[in-house]
Amino acid sequence: MGFLLEKTAVITGGGRAVLSNGGCGSIGYGIAVAYAKEGANLVITGRNVKKLEDAKEELERLYGVNVLPVQADVSKDGDNEKVVRNVVDRAVETFGGIDVLINNAQASASGVTLADHTTEQFDLAVYSGLYATFYYMKACYPYLKKSKGTVINFASGAGLFGNFGQCAYAAAKEGIRGLTRVAANEWGKDGINVNIVCPLAWTAQLEKFEQAYPDAFKANVKVPPMGHFGDVEKEIGRACVALASPDFKYMSGETITLEGGMGLRP
Repeated sequence: MGFLLEKTAVITGGGRAVLSNGGCGSIGYGIAVAYAKEGANLVITGRNVKKLEDAKEELERLYGVNVLPVQADVSKDGDNEKVVRNVVDRAVETFGGIDVLINNAQASASGVTLADHTTEQFDLAVYSGLYATFYYMKACYPYLKKSKGTVINFASGAGLFGNFGQCAYAAAKEGIRGLTRVAANEWGKDGINVNIVCPLAWTAQLEKFEQAYPDAFKANVKVPPMGHFGDVEKEIGRACVALASPDFKYMSGETITLEGGMGLRP
């Protein structure tokens, strides 16, 4: 598309994961591939240093882009503002600014019912998702204001539809949706558009779940009406490329479901 050439995108949860067929195996990495193909400079974060280093090697080798991997983990007991500020400072020091922020990272104890959920499990979801999004948005704001940039935050059908066994995950994701809508109101005057994506895609994590627990997988994971799960690069990553384009600058505060027909709502 051209508009991302030499622009800088920060993608949280962007470590490399691979499917058994060799394809992209995580949403964050699928987004990174889609942005790399457009020539963007990439700042990728995650907890697993090896996955970040693997992502850097492959993205730079295949697409000739510059990738800055930064280990970062937002958690209850961490100095989270310092952690996030380090990512942002290094991004600006390396590339000169920030044009796109994609808050994709999230951990949770999915499958545990509300009655059985512990405070620690609830904290895991809220800190890794909602707090992380809050800190990254605050830290990136001055640079996004300067570039009239784009924020893409990730929520989930778990929050939209109240999925069984996902209380903390759903709460964190709905908090992210609320935060996004407020930012769309407050930051519109700065030329920043802020939107939400709720994805359903085939990932390495889902693949492992199917292999390890085929009966549970069949009972709980439903194929979308489109007849297949989303491809993390082509059907999630490419949409994230489009959302950062000039063609979509007037769209802000919206929740976009990329779930192959499973995201229907009034």
